[in-house]
Amino acid sequence: MNSRQLRQSLWFSIFGLLTLAVVAAIVVIFYRIGRDGLGVLSWEFLTKPPRRNMTEGGIMPAIVGTFYVSVLTLVISVPVGMAGAIYLHEYAGQSWLVRVIKLSIRNLSGVPSIVYGLFGLGLFAATFKLGTSLLTSALTLALMSLPWVITASEEALKAVPNGFREASFGLGATRWQTISRVVLPNAVPGMATGAILALARAAGETAPILLTGAAFFLPRLPRSPGDRFMALPYHLYILATQHTQIETVRPLAYGTALVLIAMVMLLNLVAIIWRYRIRKNRLW
Repeated sequence: MNSRQLRQSLWFSIFGLLTLAVVAAIVVIFYRIGRDGLGVLSWEFLTKPPRRNMTEGGIMPAIVGTFYVSVLTLVISVPVGMAGAIYLHEYAGQSWLVRVIKLSIRNLSGVPSIVYGLFGLGLFAATFKLGTSLLTSALTLALMSLPWVITASEEALKAVPNGFREASFGLGATRWQTISRVVLPNAVPGMATGAILALARAAGETAPILLTGAAFFLPRLPRSPGDRFMALPYHLYILATQHTQIETVRPLAYGTALVLIAMVMLLNLVAIIWRYRIRKNRLW
């Protein structure tokens, strides 16, 4: 074995060990949550509201609130993000201003979520007079998810061969006809990746909804977008760190964490199946 092969084997071994360490840490975390959370799961825990200062009862309002805010975030962020990506890649050209905008979008994906929460509180709750509500939280999460959706959608548009566009133009199609009938059918499976990332982040965020609409204890379901709501991430945060009887509610915290993980995985699975079904019908 020469020195080049030796270095290659060494780096492969290092990367393999690092990957194994990450997988092992994830397995340990899931095992601990599953071990302590499965004993709490019951029909009452999943279908009843909390009682007696959240020491009894279930987490149904938090489950429903998390589902509502996640779906509403997708409904707002995905169309806007995809439209922004289409404009930036297909219409805007390559000027310095466009490059600055794209760089700014990528930088926004690294902004801490608490900053988005403060911004949403000031813009949507105070300036637009929406108050602290389900809609305000969804708009804040949608704003936070836009960089992910735009970036993933733009990369999917780049992956469509330019020959498809040239062939469409050669047949006399307009730019919009080319985009809507040729480019998008091939790009949508990749663009759905941005939607999946947005969904996972929206369902698991605590700081933005803490400031914009999530309630500490609200044992009823939201009846409109203007209502406040309970959410699994905030509920878990309260049980794990802020409750006056932390030792008593710790099993409930593990059960809540297990339900949150299962819910995020289920929502992601639905999105992945949807992406797969679209990919089967793509043009190439």
